[in-house]
Amino acid sequence: MTDQTASTQPTAAAVRPASARRRPHVAVVGGGFAGLAAIKELSKSDVDVTLIDRHTYNTFQPLLYQVATAGLNPGDVTYFLRATRMKQRNVSFRQGDVIDVDSVNNVLHFADGGAMDFDYLILSSGATTNYFGTPGAEKNSMAIYTRAQALQLRDRIFTNLEHAAAASTGEDLTIVVVGAGPTGVEMAGALAELRNDAMAVVYPELDPRRTHIVLLEMGDKVLAPFAPRLREYTARSLRERGVEVRLGTAVKEVREDGVELGNGEFLKAAVIIWATGVAVPKVVGSWGLEQGRGGRLVVGDDLRVKGLEHVFACGDVSITPEPLPQLSQPALQQGKQAAKNIASLVIGRTTDPFVYKDKGTMATIGRRAAIADIKLPKGKSLKVTGSLAWLIWMFVHIQNLLANRNRLATFINLATKYLAPSRRTNPIVGDVPVFEQRQRPDFELAEKS
Repeated sequence: MTDQTASTQPTAAAVRPASARRRPHVAVVGGGFAGLAAIKELSKSDVDVTLIDRHTYNTFQPLLYQVATAGLNPGDVTYFLRATRMKQRNVSFRQGDVIDVDSVNNVLHFADGGAMDFDYLILSSGATTNYFGTPGAEKNSMAIYTRAQALQLRDRIFTNLEHAAAASTGEDLTIVVVGAGPTGVEMAGALAELRNDAMAVVYPELDPRRTHIVLLEMGDKVLAPFAPRLREYTARSLRERGVEVRLGTAVKEVREDGVELGNGEFLKAAVIIWATGVAVPKVVGSWGLEQGRGGRLVVGDDLRVKGLEHVFACGDVSITPEPLPQLSQPALQQGKQAAKNIASLVIGRTTDPFVYKDKGTMATIGRRAAIADIKLPKGKSLKVTGSLAWLIWMFVHIQNLLANRNRLATFINLATKYLAPSRRTNPIVGDVPVFEQRQRPDFELAEKS
């Protein structure tokens, strides 16, 4: 039994019944960058498309750290997946968890017991947090890869601040960020700004100098993929904002009250944020498809899963012959190319190889501080730092949101946060439980360093 209903096809004489002609059915698993790019590319193809995702919304992950630090509402960075049908009538949506891919009979099986036939399949289910087998990391740290995680982290941060203010102990409060990639750098910078700009006014009971932001990185540099000059600017900007950047520092274990470092040192912390990298979801291993490094699905030059004719994979869940970074641009371009290749197969043409066009990378540290490495023709690049890079970062991220409502809301909230005087900022927070002195707080205060 299938969840997909064949579309009717008009003729010059009359509308044919649904059984007269069945269009090829393309199933797209995952409503992230790659999946939505593929669906948009299939808008003019003579196919029916079903988008499948365990969530009913798309999350713009590059701005989740802003949700976690109360700069944006969760609705600013989410998009209702069923809204794709408002612009594209050959699309339908099915919420569900895919637990098996039958590539012989072309059937998807869902955790709820349902099944769906397909003629072509695009797997773009993305990735999840990678804890690298660190003891206690998954249980005792907080990730920011999903909307729910960002909201939990936001509420944990403000719960600790409120309880510290109510306790009036005057002790130090430490927040640890593990991983100095783009997510970790942006998170640490946003936390530092929250402390530096708003805390003195909003939390007069707390001394900002006794609230510490610590960024831990196992390697010897922040933002390792970037050029040396950009890395140096980033590290310097973080330290100028009062972030304690500790390079060459491995995390041996994450405990409820802090982290044990590779050198045996124990660092007490109220909140531990895990921002070290991503991994393929475990369920992918049960699909019976060939996996490569990191469990990613092995694809050929044209993005077809190795050994299969009608199954494609793109984005974070796939690995190409020449591995690409797990970023939004590769995912967007792969999703578009996978859809183009399916459109070619539908009309009897051959597929084309995927060629990645590197447009560059960027990251922000905070107000008027960012880095951008913009790729130019003939292998050249333009490296920008400071206010100009920050404005470019703002424009690109707002432009890449999926709806005008999201763009407008995000622009207003970020403009209010970054352009208004700090005394007028209004952090966006959720529920914070009341602190009770007779109970042991659910956070730990670090001793003064």
